[in-house]
Amino acid sequence: MPRRSRPLAAGILLAAGLAATALGSGRLALAGEQAYEPMAASVRSVLAAAVAERDEPEPYFTSITEKVDWLTQMSAKLPRRWKPSYRQRVEFLTAVRYEAQRAGLEPELVLGLIEVESNFRKYAVSSAGARGYMQVMPFWTDLIGDGNRAALFKESANLRYGCLILRHYLDREGGNLFRALGRYNGSLGRPEYPQAVQRAWERWRYRARNVTTAAR
Repeated sequence: MPRRSRPLAAGILLAAGLAATALGSGRLALAGEQAYEPMAASVRSVLAAAVAERDEPEPYFTSITEKVDWLTQMSAKLPRRWKPSYRQRVEFLTAVRYEAQRAGLEPELVLGLIEVESNFRKYAVSSAGARGYMQVMPFWTDLIGDGNRAALFKESANLRYGCLILRHYLDREGGNLFRALGRYNGSLGRPEYPQAVQRAWERWRYRARNVTTAAR
């Protein structure tokens, strides 16, 4: 059985506008604009350590059947425009699932957020300067990273920052996803973005295959 990714949620204890971008597909993305806010040194230290940690991405699946089924279902939903080959889609989905689980998030929620933020464009840049798949604001690389803003265009780095930031906001909001998503997008208190992500999340929901029925 693959090693279960270690959730970071338990280790992060807090002491403490919508920019629409037209995509090539015609869909509008609600680009992220996280705002800089003072952060307790202890929280910053934990987040920085989590960003810097080097490990082999190995997402957790309950079985080989679930792994194949999940990757197949999710792959069918990814835009072919940006991920034309099955191998590219599997590599991307593996990275998303790993970073999501590592941060204690549902992978399908992260996929929904990416769809709304960038529609899976690796080099997307919002009018506010947010970058990459999860539209991470560059100041985060100075706050909890090594200052390398170009890294936000790298798949693994962008997903790691994005998942940790959303986890941070979830912890700050006591698990309130609506408010955490508002903070992530820089639109706290407004319903448009959280509702858009939750609708996308529902589209990405994993429906486990009935193995008994399928085997007949």
